[in-house]
Order: sequence, then structure tokens, then C-alpha cells
Amino acid sequence: MIHKISSERLTLQRVQEIIEKGMKLELSQDAIDRVQKCRNYLDRKMENQKEPIYGVTTGFGSLCNISVSREELSQLQKNLVMSHACGVGEEVPQNIVKLMLLMKIQSLSYGHSGVQLQTVQRLVDFFNNDVYPVVYQQGSLGASGDLAPLAHMCLPLLGLGEVYYQGKRMPAAEVNAKFDWQPIELQSKEGLALLNGTQFMSSFGTWCILKAQHLAQMADKVAAVSLDAFDGRIEPFCDEVHLVRPHNGQLATARNMRKYLEGSEIIKRHKEHVQDPYSFRCIPQVHGATKDSLAYVASVIETEINSATDNPTVFPDEDMVVSAGNFHGQPLALVLDFMAIATAELGNISERRTYQLISGKRGLPHFLVANPGLNSGFMIPQYTAASIVSQTKQLCTPASVDSIESSQGQEDHVSMGANAATKCYKVMQNVERVLAIEMFNAAQALEFRRPLKSSPFVEGMMAKYRKCVNFVNNDEIMYTHIHNSVKFISEYSD
Repeated sequence: MIHKISSERLTLQRVQEIIEKGMKLELSQDAIDRVQKCRNYLDRKMENQKEPIYGVTTGFGSLCNISVSREELSQLQKNLVMSHACGVGEEVPQNIVKLMLLMKIQSLSYGHSGVQLQTVQRLVDFFNNDVYPVVYQQGSLGASGDLAPLAHMCLPLLGLGEVYYQGKRMPAAEVNAKFDWQPIELQSKEGLALLNGTQFMSSFGTWCILKAQHLAQMADKVAAVSLDAFDGRIEPFCDEVHLVRPHNGQLATARNMRKYLEGSEIIKRHKEHVQDPYSFRCIPQVHGATKDSLAYVASVIETEINSATDNPTVFPDEDMVVSAGNFHGQPLALVLDFMAIATAELGNISERRTYQLISGKRGLPHFLVANPGLNSGFMIPQYTAASIVSQTKQLCTPASVDSIESSQGQEDHVSMGANAATKCYKVMQNVERVLAIEMFNAAQALEFRRPLKSSPFVEGMMAKYRKCVNFVNNDEIMYTHIHNSVKFISEYSD
């Protein structure tokens, strides 16, 4: 299956399809024409213009006033890539690196970057052959682009750095030799085009928003199991309540809950209690606010992955080469922080529902085992969820409010969006684990409502869940059940 890189808008859903279906990339003819047109224009421009062009015939950052001779331009670009590969810390997961390759190819294909066609094609070759450069998570300020991580991603173009290929880590030169790929000799501006850009942030952002959207859907489904297991009331989910406060996410969540619980014997039986705790009663308001937030985040990320974000920006038709600031990650930094906060709330309220389920209320046994005391039952999974939620709150401290001056004051405001991105990634993993623990508890609690049945939807979900996580009669090792529950939350679809 082939995805053609073109001017057609790249949607988040299309990105997901490309990755999940293992699609190969191919440059469309219009993309090829744009890239070549821009490179040809830049070559002509350099022949005819005496004034310095930033990053093309000058140094970088605060060295922008130092001109470089024509004979040294290729070395200048190679030096840039090598010197900027200063990443440290954990490695970027390979699925994110694959997204980085896709996003960089897309951005360069618009014909505003001045790269050679063979440079873009080599990135396509990396993607199509599952050659993943070794990239590190720490080092980017999220302005002047994601310099350090993108330098690591692009070192293999020069035959330098390291890559993963077929599960093995090896020098890039070995893989290049295997495919008979000659090192790219970078031309003027190319190193800057490769390193300037927001592809580290936008790739983490793309992965996170797709994960967050899935978690928002799963949060409603797990909450439906919990509500029935807790013998909760359905009235707070009626349309009338939400039409007088008609936030889209709130309405959608309430309707989801009614749909998921339609036909349940438990939900329609007489209730002794007048109302439920907020963690149940306010599911539409809390989950819905997250959904609305994610809709905005998705719109920003989708705009970003369809943008040219390096510097200077080249406009062949207008005869302009403009040194500006499209590499600045502020749009992403803000929404990455926003996404982390919004998604964290799904975990925050989820842990509270777990706590209610183990509290010995409404006919459920303490800690959800038939013989508490001898058995600790589900006491400690809630501890684990509480620990994760606490860590998540710490991770939600915004990175985007910070800025540290760099490059001798030339780059005096930065977004710190890369730190927002890596924090957001951890928040997504944490929320998934908390929802998995809620599902573990909710499924256990629902068994104590037998012989009453829940809705066809919930019973169907339970049947799938029981294929990977068993009912717990007496104390046993729990972490394997939790890990299997995480896998279920990650992969479940209906």
C-alpha cells in the first residue's frame, strides 16, 4: 500500500492509517516538481545575489553576520548537523522516530526549504525500509526548531550516527552500505532545512493526540462498567440536563453512557440512594471537557504537520528568501501542555471511581473479595492508581511557561515545547494504566451483581476482557492482571 506525499492535507486519521497499515511512501510528481523548483531557484539566487542570506551563505544563530565562502558551503551544512547532534537521555521510541521521518518528508515536500530531491528521497528510503535513526529525548528548546533531535535523525543521511534496522542497533554506515546508499553531500541551506523544524514536537504530539482520543473513548466505556457495578443512577445522563448546558463533549459523553448502558437490568432497577458521588454523576461534565479540549488540540497539531517550519523560508515565485520564525514551537508547546492536563483528568476521576468501588458500599464487599481480611483483594491496585495519578499531576506542570535565552541572546525566547512533548507522552501512558486499573476493579465488582446482567454492550466488553483477565477469588499475584488490562485498554475496539 502506497501513500503519496503531495499537497493534499495530511489528516491525523491518515497518519494513523499509514502507520497501522505499514504503508510505504512515494513522492508525488507535484512534490518532486516543487522540491526541484525551489532548489534550482536557490542555486540561481546564490549566483546572482551579493548580499548574505542567513543560513545559506552565513553562520547560524548569533553567528549570522559571519559570511562563509562558496567553497565551504557544503562543509558548513555538514558541520551544522554534526555539531548540533547533542541529544542525551532516553532514546525516542522507534514509532515516534518513524513519525518524525514522515513529518519531515511532508514539510520538505512543500518546496519552501531548498533541499535537494535526493535528500528527501533518502528520508523516504529510511521510512520505507524501517531504518530508524537513534534519536534522544533531551536537547531541544522547541525553537530554532527541534535542533538536537533532528540532527540525530539526519546524521545517517551523511553516513554518520546510529540506526536501528531489523531490531539491531548499528552504525548508519553499515546500513547505508547494505542498501548501497552513498552519503548525501549537503548543499547550501540543506543542513538548516533538516534541523530547523518542529517534527520532534509534532510527532510526539501526533502520537499523543491519537492516544488521547482513544483514551477518551475508552474512559466512557470503562466508566459505564463502573457505573453499573456501583449500582449507579442513569438520570444524570439524560439529554434534558445537558441541553441546558450544551457543550459538545458533555452532550456526546452523556449520550455514550446511555447507549453503553441501554438494556441493563442493573441500571433500571430501583435505587435506594438519591444520588451518586461526583466521579460517577459528573462523568459527562469531566470527560466531555476533555473531549472538547482534545478537539482544539487536534486542530492545532493537524495544522502543524501540514506546514513548512524551517528557516529561512524560500518563495521561488515571489523571488523571496525570508529569515523568520516558523520553527518556533509555541503553538505546539501550549497545546501539548493543554493535552496533558485535559487527559490527566480522565485518570484523576477514574482513580476516584476505583476508590468508590473498593469501599464496601452498595452491597459490594470490602476490596472486592468475598473474604476480606484473609484477603487484601483489590486494596493495592488502588494504591498503584493513586501513585500514578500523583505523578501525572506533577508531569502536568506546564513547560510552555518557561524560556531560557540561548545563542548569545539571538534566540532569546524559546517554547520548551520538546519538554512539553515528552511529558505529555508519559501522561498518556499513565492515564492508560489508571483506566486499566479501573477496568480491573469494575469487572471484578460487576460479578458481585450476578445473576443480574448489565447491558449487551457492557456484557460484550466483559466477555472480551475475561479472555485476558480472570475474576479473582482469593489473593494472587496482581501485576500480571494489571499489565493484561493495560494491553486490553490499549487495543480494545468495538
